[in-house]
Amino acid sequence: MRKLGLLWGFALVVAGSATAQANPPYSFSLPSGGATAPKGVSYASSAPSSILFPESATPSPSLSLNAGFAPSSFDATASTSDALPAAPEPEPQTVQGVYQNFDWEGYVGYTYVRFFEVPGNEFNTNGTNFSVQYYFKPWIAFDGEFVATFGSQLCCTSKFLMGMGGIRVRRQLAYGIEGWAHILGGGSHYVPQTAYGNGQSLAYELGGGVDVVLHNSRRMAYRLAVDAAGTSFFNTYQVSPKVSAGVIFKF
Repeated sequence: MRKLGLLWGFALVVAGSATAQANPPYSFSLPSGGATAPKGVSYASSAPSSILFPESATPSPSLSLNAGFAPSSFDATASTSDALPAAPEPEPQTVQGVYQNFDWEGYVGYTYVRFFEVPGNEFNTNGTNFSVQYYFKPWIAFDGEFVATFGSQLCCTSKFLMGMGGIRVRRQLAYGIEGWAHILGGGSHYVPQTAYGNGQSLAYELGGGVDVVLHNSRRMAYRLAVDAAGTSFFNTYQVSPKVSAGVIFKF
């Protein structure tokens, strides 16, 4: 009998445990999805909302990326035009004139020489000047010149002659003007014979001038030249100023 009573008590304890497991004191919710709860099981949630969604995990309102640091609008065209100034328009190009150059030039003109015979004895001579230039390059030429001027000394006619050759360089300027310079060397002769000595001497010429075209034809121009003519007559040295003006023929 005693063993029968222990078995009956053990059976009641097992039955009570099964009933407690089938009806728990709490319930939980499952996600919605159309599933049907088994009979006798409740999915109602009794947990507070603060446990499921704590304040720190509550989604914040929408955040604007433009707030505080981005402009409300952006105009790329306006920004570029303000940052880079417009390029200035190129200046119009002008051509002053195009002139034809010739290889050969021939010159003839009037020439004045103030001849310094010896210190304290000087006189004027007037005459002519012939020269020929050949430009083997557009800016440089061989230059040959002959000068013959005449004067009066001791009631006699005096002659001052020079024949020289050298180099001439030129530069084309505006309005048909051409500037040039030359250096020549050669010999000189002076008559009449004087008591100072021989009338033969080495000679040189250093100077320059301008050629001017005053009409449409490039085959003729006008020249003005200023030179220093150096000689060594009568065992002394002379540096005589020389001025010439005349006409050039180009071919």
